[in-house]
Amino acid sequence: MKAEVITIGDEILIGQTVDTNSAWLGNKLNLIGIDIIRITSIPDTKARIVDALNESIQRADVIILTGGLGPTQDDITKNTLAEYFNMTLKRNDAVFSRISEYIEARGLEMLQKHAQQADLPDGARVIDNLNGSASGMWFEKDNTIIISMPGVPYEMKAMMADVVIPELSRSQDSEIIHHTTLTQGIGESTLAGILEDWETRLRKSGLSLAYLPSPGAVKLRITSKDLTNGSSLVKQFAAELDQLIEKHIYGYGDETLPLVIGKMLRESGKTLSTAESCTGGFLAHQITSISGSSDYFMGSVVAYANEVKTGQLGVDIDILKQHGAVSEPVVKQMAEGVRKLLGTDYAIATSGIAGPLGGTEQKPVGTIWVAVAGPKETKALMFRFGNNRERNILMTSLSGLNMLRRLIKKALPH
Repeated sequence: MKAEVITIGDEILIGQTVDTNSAWLGNKLNLIGIDIIRITSIPDTKARIVDALNESIQRADVIILTGGLGPTQDDITKNTLAEYFNMTLKRNDAVFSRISEYIEARGLEMLQKHAQQADLPDGARVIDNLNGSASGMWFEKDNTIIISMPGVPYEMKAMMADVVIPELSRSQDSEIIHHTTLTQGIGESTLAGILEDWETRLRKSGLSLAYLPSPGAVKLRITSKDLTNGSSLVKQFAAELDQLIEKHIYGYGDETLPLVIGKMLRESGKTLSTAESCTGGFLAHQITSISGSSDYFMGSVVAYANEVKTGQLGVDIDILKQHGAVSEPVVKQMAEGVRKLLGTDYAIATSGIAGPLGGTEQKPVGTIWVAVAGPKETKALMFRFGNNRERNILMTSLSGLNMLRRLIKKALPH
């Protein structure tokens, strides 16, 4: 099956909202063997929606639209689709009841605009939205499935997972086999050099390999469409990959470094704290993004000022004056200091020049020191990232987490 995604909204076209829905949809549909052949973004106008539908129906078996289903005047997708499919809007009692309960549960007053969300095209299949007031709609025309859903990501994702993906999967006669290996701390080009011979054999075996880089990490995705031998081949080459780059692998599939770290800490019964300068709390944010992180994460000291480094973390003033805040001895003392202060088994500390200001000839922007402290040792590494502040903060946090992963792994019984 071939699919197209149409995102609707002026806010997407002017850059006010970043379209993350299309990337997510592409990934999920690909996993069930549906090929995405085009992604289109259009404004909230009737003519553009109709034109996009007319074009997509000529090419695709499935069309997924997101956006334009809210209660405001610029949300015209529902009315446009009703007219396009020659249907009338009719009050759906079940949907009205659900919306009423949704509004009441939030202590809000049921307004006319809320009630109108229950007016839906009378020939469409309703896709319940348990996280909002805008229902999804499923149409069929000329052997093409057209699905309209809200643009709010968490609402759309839940509807896809609960209804749309299972339904589309049942109509598929094939699937794609994937295996994704996750790496940190090694670049795409370096990986490609290490894996050159292995990759050549993989491709000759009918498999494909995709390098999917992001700041501080690279995903390696092995893919096969061969339902007879594909699964065994994917497992074989995945096992070989593990041997080739073992020290750089932190996980598989949809795992994240914070999730992997959380599992390791929970399983070993250990605790963690952080002392952050250049990351300003972002590292703690990543750790606490995992549900249940209170089992192992005790807290953080955001030691942005030198006075906090010395007063709260016990960094030696003379060492700070001699080497500067962005240095190995200081970041080590930060890690050891917060570990002692909060009574944890492990600690991560960060200190650097995130930029774009603050760099010197000796320590240019992107110079970062990260330390991890454990029961037996403290290790520190210097990194030279780039000039982008946001990217530097993200890469510093990932580097710290991966250093911690290696330290914990080293301490585990073999």
